[in-house]
Amino acid sequence: MSAADYAEIDGQPAGPADLHVLATVNYGHYTTMQVRDRRVRGLVLHLERLDTATRELFGAGLEHDRVRQRLRHALDRDDASVRITVFGQTGEPSLLVSVSEPIALDGTPARLRSVPFVRALPHIKHVGSFPQAYHRRRVRADGYDEALLVGPDGSVAEGAITNIGFVDAGVIVWPSAPNLLGIAMQLVQAALAGKGIASERRAVMLSDLTSFEAAFLTNSQGVVSVASIDAVRFALGSGAIEAVTAAYDRASWDTI
Repeated sequence: MSAADYAEIDGQPAGPADLHVLATVNYGHYTTMQVRDRRVRGLVLHLERLDTATRELFGAGLEHDRVRQRLRHALDRDDASVRITVFGQTGEPSLLVSVSEPIALDGTPARLRSVPFVRALPHIKHVGSFPQAYHRRRVRADGYDEALLVGPDGSVAEGAITNIGFVDAGVIVWPSAPNLLGIAMQLVQAALAGKGIASERRAVMLSDLTSFEAAFLTNSQGVVSVASIDAVRFALGSGAIEAVTAAYDRASWDTI
């Protein structure tokens, strides 16, 4: 591996035999996070995500301390992008901790194109992500920044690697179609509630997009405004979007 990328499996440098299982057995789940000064926003939420999904996929919980120990051991720099993958065939699942260079959004509003697809088991951040990668690659080749996943009935669910939110008369609206409850999304919801800003989940149809004044995306890299979805354009510089961004920026950084 290059100096910019490092990975450990269960506390040991990942070798070919270890990676063979991960490459050939498409069963597991993961979480991704941005690390700054060896701290993570919403670390407890990441740990809870890993524990909950491990219980569902492997029939046993995943101790928070075990994950933190593996993360501390693998982290070879203060600032990084980290992916923690839980995988295995039999017995106790293994932990792969992958470390790479940190990623930061440049603030450029995103252009989205809708695609007819919804994820299987959308409440789990599972490793079966070929369809999202396929759709995202296709839309990016056509000049868009992200794919918007839409159900067969026209219901908006989520982005390929993001959550999407909308602004309706100052109210923050999150689609209620089955999707992943992203960590950044959860942090924003909690911070908005603490400031008394209304936030709700409800059905959002592709045909409804013109009724919203603004839209935004969230993921582990932060918050970014949406400039357009297909032919629908949204206002930029919305005060509500600024409130969402400020809410994410207020989230505390937890020491690993």
